[in-house]
Amino acid sequence: MKTVRIVPQARAGIVERFGKYKQTLPAGLNIVVPFIDRVRYQIDLREQVVSFPPQPVITEDNLVVSIDTVIYFQVTDPVAATYEIANYIQAVEQLTMTTLRNIVGGMDLEGTLTSREEINGGLRGVLDEATGKWGIRVNRVEIKGIDPPPSIKDAMEKQMRADRDKRAVVLVAEGQRQSAILTAEGNKQSAILNAEGEREAQILRAQAERESAILRAQGEGQAIQTVFQAIHDGRPDQSLLAYQYLQMMPKIAEGDANKLWIVPSEIGRALEGLGSTMSEMAGIPKDATPVKRIDMGETEPELPITSAQAAKSAHEAAAAAIAEAEGLAQTPPLPSDPTSGDGGPAPL
Repeated sequence: MKTVRIVPQARAGIVERFGKYKQTLPAGLNIVVPFIDRVRYQIDLREQVVSFPPQPVITEDNLVVSIDTVIYFQVTDPVAATYEIANYIQAVEQLTMTTLRNIVGGMDLEGTLTSREEINGGLRGVLDEATGKWGIRVNRVEIKGIDPPPSIKDAMEKQMRADRDKRAVVLVAEGQRQSAILTAEGNKQSAILNAEGEREAQILRAQAERESAILRAQGEGQAIQTVFQAIHDGRPDQSLLAYQYLQMMPKIAEGDANKLWIVPSEIGRALEGLGSTMSEMAGIPKDATPVKRIDMGETEPELPITSAQAAKSAHEAAAAAIAEAEGLAQTPPLPSDPTSGDGGPAPL
């Protein structure tokens, strides 16, 4: 029974003969010399995970933080792990703590909280170099947690809250600025559109007023031509003028300032004298020969192409009609009445 030794998988047996290292037994069935050879240790060759309790570490800005670490290592040389170090797990723990204090001592709290990868890399490099002679290979070092003091936590929370409040205020200010910019741009576009609309409206109103003035001028020219044509065609005589005079007398008496009117008994002779006097007035032709008819043109004149040409043609037509009427109305001046004392017309 002492001759046969069974070593489990992923284990290694250290055999001593008379207290001195003899050989390393691999996994499986092995034969040893009883009472002479002795399997002293069985080393686990699998990767092992060791979690160390929180350790207080002082940062560069004199703040104490608690750091939890986890080490992933594997025994590569069972003989060195057995005879080079008494307790390699405790040695790795102490080496981790001293290296961690050395690395974190050169960082402030902010750098410690945000530089976990840097701390892990520094720990792994130092541990791998130091544990190589022990037959141990450190595969990975992880920091589970970094706990600052409660007062520092409160200060950090206040700082974080203030920072978030500042960001919120900045975001609100940015939103208000963007809103003001968009509102100003909208007002600018609205003002531009209103100005353009007002300009178009003024142009259209000016064009309408210009066409209206052109049409009024043409209408006045046509009216003047029509009146002069009617005067020339009607050829008024003495009876028409006397009739018009009698129609105007009641209108003269309608004034509020006319309090007293004296109608002479010889009104008939005065009217007769008035008619004989008016027959010699300017504008009444002496002969009844027909005159040349004035061409009135089209009843509905077409709108000229431009306002200047329309106004010019209308004024020229009106001036020609007035000149022709004045030429026809040139007669000798009125003779004085012999019955009148002052040489003027007979009184009513």
